[in-house]
Amino acid sequence: MSVAKTGVLFVLAAVAEIGGAWLVWQAVREGKDWWWAGLGVIALGVYGFVATLQPDAHFGRILAAYGGVFVAGSLAWGVIFDGFRPDRWDVAGSVICLVGVAVIMFAPRNAG
Repeated sequence: MSVAKTGVLFVLAAVAEIGGAWLVWQAVREGKDWWWAGLGVIALGVYGFVATLQPDAHFGRILAAYGGVFVAGSLAWGVIFDGFRPDRWDVAGSVICLVGVAVIMFAPRNAG
């Protein structure tokens, strides 16, 4: 499995899912126009398709690993788009999650 391909797909999935959720949030919680939510729903659908492009065939493994990417990506999104400033515990937690992603996705496994 290509580490680079996996990484790129996880980043694309994170942008689609986190961006989609953020767009819905903006419409519902921040009073933006309804079409923001519509774009969010479309982005969330794109996320679902991007996840299927991962080379590993196991749905549970992909979604479990993506959960760690989602944690770190959500904090980064907040920094970039909402002025959020993570504290050391946010950073530590996201690093732990990303280590978990690496273990889940790249640990040596028997072919059987």
